[in-house]
Amino acid sequence: MHTRIPLDPVALTEALVAIDSRNPSLVPGAPGETACARFLGDVLSSWGFAVSVDDVMPGRPNVVARIGPTGRSPLVLNGHLDVVGTDGMHHEPFTPAIRDGNLWGRGSSDMKSGVAAMCVAAARASARGSLASEIIIAAVCDEEYESIGTRALIAGGLRAAGAVVTEPTRLSVCPAHKGFAWVEVVVRGQAAHGSRYDVGVDAVRHTGLLLSALDRFEQDVLTKRAHPLLGRPSLHAAMISGGTGWSTYADKCTLRIERRTIPGETAESVVDEIRALCEELSRTRASFRAEVSLRCAQPPSDLATDASLTRAVIAATRQHGLEGTVEGLSCWTDAAIFNAAGIPALCFGPGDIARAHSAEEWVECDQIEQATTVLEQVCASWGR
Repeated sequence: MHTRIPLDPVALTEALVAIDSRNPSLVPGAPGETACARFLGDVLSSWGFAVSVDDVMPGRPNVVARIGPTGRSPLVLNGHLDVVGTDGMHHEPFTPAIRDGNLWGRGSSDMKSGVAAMCVAAARASARGSLASEIIIAAVCDEEYESIGTRALIAGGLRAAGAVVTEPTRLSVCPAHKGFAWVEVVVRGQAAHGSRYDVGVDAVRHTGLLLSALDRFEQDVLTKRAHPLLGRPSLHAAMISGGTGWSTYADKCTLRIERRTIPGETAESVVDEIRALCEELSRTRASFRAEVSLRCAQPPSDLATDASLTRAVIAATRQHGLEGTVEGLSCWTDAAIFNAAGIPALCFGPGDIARAHSAEEWVECDQIEQATTVLEQVCASWGR
């Protein structure tokens, strides 16, 4: 049945959305990407691609499909097959439905429509004999958690002259996006009976001093940093926990901070800034003690607006009646991994990231078609 999927990006989106590919690292017991990857691999094989479907980890495969002349400035089209959980959704997650020109279902916007658009675009360009360079489809696993899929491609030696990540951008060209760092601060106190102020050191109240310092830091420092497409960096206190009882001084309080970064900032610089705030508090309050550690980080991504890939995608959008709007993305994507590896990368795709992970997820069918047409033009013009 799947080999009869036509070169129709909406039909392929429907077929992909119908396959439950929830990420098991996010949803215990979820099926992962295997069924979706095998289905897509079979479809691409039937369209003339050279396809491999290989596990990065058991049950977590990548689909890599190649078409066009080899050895000449390959272009990667990248998208992820995993989706997030479905708890609380207001419609059936894996029963795709088209209503009023919109396709509904989990993963419709983030990002199976983008995957469908890039696959059909490359197939159509090849069918018309208009490929001057090899096009590599990379439909990967696990972007929603640790990006083991795209990291494995790079570690395995994938090389290309450019990469388009078809995340939902509302058909804007997005050459930059923010990164993030998750920082944990453990503030130490001294446990004591609630009546013994002379002995007790309140870790929870001391954490409040740090929260106040972080608030001042954001207002006084981060608001003065900016990227032309991304605006300023930010931070928020994501989680806080401490204390053991009403009448006990808390000996420990744990604060977890998410810091969204812009190009030029690193995870190391973020940790250094938070440590500096703690050291300043220690100088003004001798009893303040804290341990700062980095728990997870992903770098920002930044490709020049006049880079050849950026220009190629902008030109293709304008050739097909779009404005060629250039924007930044606030969310993180695998484009950062490509750029860090020296492969110029940007994001362009149908759908809206605001609908990702939400109780209602849909994508405009006309955007799927428009994205496919633009990407076909990019494929055809690449390497000429």
